[in-house]
Amino acid sequence: MAGLNVKKGDTVKVIAGKDKGKEGEIIRALPSKGRVVVEKVNVVKKAQRPTQANPQGGIMSMEAPINVSNVMLVCPSCKAATRVAHRFDEAGKKHRVCKKCNKDID
Repeated sequence: MAGLNVKKGDTVKVIAGKDKGKEGEIIRALPSKGRVVVEKVNVVKKAQRPTQANPQGGIMSMEAPINVSNVMLVCPSCKAATRVAHRFDEAGKKHRVCKKCNKDID
């Protein structure tokens, strides 16, 4: 599987699925599965068994992974959901570039 165009800490917009239109920050990236976990997106209920850390147990809400194809990176400079290009600088370092405003993302 190819690498992801987004990484942990990026702000993304959901472009497909039940949470379409929501924006959030990537909490965790799972490149081997092609999925990302976005805060406050795809929230599911999970039954939690009592443990020493959580003696009460009960039903917990947590974010589940969504496919990386269903999210689009939000450019920090133009604040628009955009595709990502890659550019190499003089030192040979690879940078992500916004396709709309043509500025470096990181």
